[in-house]
Amino acid sequence: QVQLVESGGGLVQAGGSLRLSCAASGSTFTNYTMAWFRQFPGKEREFVARISWSSGSTAYADSVKGRFTISRDNAKNTVYLQMNSLKPEDTAVYYCAADRPPASIPFFLSRRYDYWGQGTQVTVSS
Repeated sequence: QVQLVESGGGLVQAGGSLRLSCAASGSTFTNYTMAWFRQFPGKEREFVARISWSSGSTAYADSVKGRFTISRDNAKNTVYLQMNSLKPEDTAVYYCAADRPPASIPFFLSRRYDYWGQGTQVTVSS
């Protein structure tokens, strides 16, 4: 059973940084795509970033490009989201997600992903 456990959320001032972690277990993730989504109150989850576990290729939402970096540590089965230059509008619950290959749905759609973490709150104060 695949499990994803996020950590690293919290309260930070605008302009500050946070690093989120997603520890994955229960499978060999070589062919998986891992992603981060976020959800604002009353809104659907929106794509933030994704990484191919095998190739390390990445993609980002325009709203975070240049500020956020997704990475993975194969030895630790952990995916990270380094968030710099945080803005109040980044305040949301952040979720880690993993698909179950093969996956034909575009990576920026939440319905592609079969496994989700519990979410971690990120609050950016102005």
